[in-house]
Amino acid sequence: MTADQIHLLRRSFGRVEQQSQVAALIFYRRLFELDPSLRPLFKSDIETQAAKLMDMLGLALSLTSCPGALETELIESGARHAGYGARDEHYVTVGQAMVTMLEESLGDEFTPATREAWIAFYTFASETMKRGAAQASLISGSASPPSPEARK
Repeated sequence: MTADQIHLLRRSFGRVEQQSQVAALIFYRRLFELDPSLRPLFKSDIETQAAKLMDMLGLALSLTSCPGALETELIESGARHAGYGARDEHYVTVGQAMVTMLEESLGDEFTPATREAWIAFYTFASETMKRGAAQASLISGSASPPSPEARK
């Protein structure tokens, strides 16, 4: 990510953060519309989960100026999420829900350049988290549960 993209990410997240509870609820509404089977993966109430989402985004964005620390945090997060039942294919759905949240929260401020910055950030984050999940699977000696498609 470029310095300009990092600036756009932080500035736009500042706007989203001002309405963090609503933004996070938009995210989860869209996530569960796209894939209702994900709902059981979230054990805590949605308001608590919403706060966790915003905290994680804030932490990750604060680490964009320290790529090594960001990568470490994302790898650890990916390993944790694998333990919660997240699978590689879920990351596409999460990305779609994230874009919806940003579109609805930012309105006209979600410019093409801002969209591009978020997509670059999310692509890096999701690929790094998937690496963390794969590493955790290798360490534990167990593979992720097969996807529903693989079980057919």
